[in-house]
Amino acid sequence: MSAASAPLLTVENVDVHYGKFQALKNISLEISPGECMGLVGESGSGKSTLGKAILGLADASSGTIRFDGQDITRLRGRARRNLAQSIQVVFQDPYGSLDPAMTIGQILAEPLRVAGVSWAEAKATIIEMLGRVRLPAESIERYPNEFSGGQRQRIAIARALVRRPRLIICDEPVSALDLTTQATIIDLFIELQRETGVAYLFVSHDLGVVRRICHRVAVMYKGEILEQGPGEQVTTAPAQPYSQRLLMASPVADPDAQAERREEWLKIRAA
Repeated sequence: MSAASAPLLTVENVDVHYGKFQALKNISLEISPGECMGLVGESGSGKSTLGKAILGLADASSGTIRFDGQDITRLRGRARRNLAQSIQVVFQDPYGSLDPAMTIGQILAEPLRVAGVSWAEAKATIIEMLGRVRLPAESIERYPNEFSGGQRQRIAIARALVRRPRLIICDEPVSALDLTTQATIIDLFIELQRETGVAYLFVSHDLGVVRRICHRVAVMYKGEILEQGPGEQVTTAPAQPYSQRLLMASPVADPDAQAERREEWLKIRAA
């Protein structure tokens, strides 16, 4: 990724209201081609709402969202559907995001068939993407309930990839998984980005998770971005007290280090 490359996504001064409640306040950020931008905050901070605004699922009250230089803030109808080829999403719940009545082949073929792709071409693409997420080709004949949570999330990632997007909104994609499976899926995201050049907006509540995958990180609180910068800096030495509390709340494997971290977290919280 070149530092001089034009932004793939630009969010500028975006507000989102749900009735009288303001969910996003003057949000601005950029994502470059092939970059992973982390968006971190507690539940209710507005991070998922920003993802929805980019996807057209939440209306921006003001501000501008541009993708590859095009204003997509208020796209509707066919123009918004056409954008799905370039922007896809992976949701949090690997159990609720896959239709249990459809085979994996049908689930992965659906976005391609809607785009007018023939079944033969769709099947070839599906098998390719299943291979990319380390699942066998025969998975196309099986149903979601025949797979583990981690495997289902691999299927969801394959579904996001079949249109060969340039940006994927990853909305808490590992939070419903156990720690070992989380690590495997994060490694898969990193590998896929290296192979395909896709950019990510990676939404999480855990600074430890985004440290492993994100080039840059923005911290959100009550609908606002408190700080953003290089991933290593924000996730290891954040400037804002709220970001520091998030860091102290992230678990570590060593029991002694975890005890020290908890004591530090209690001090910061009491300050």
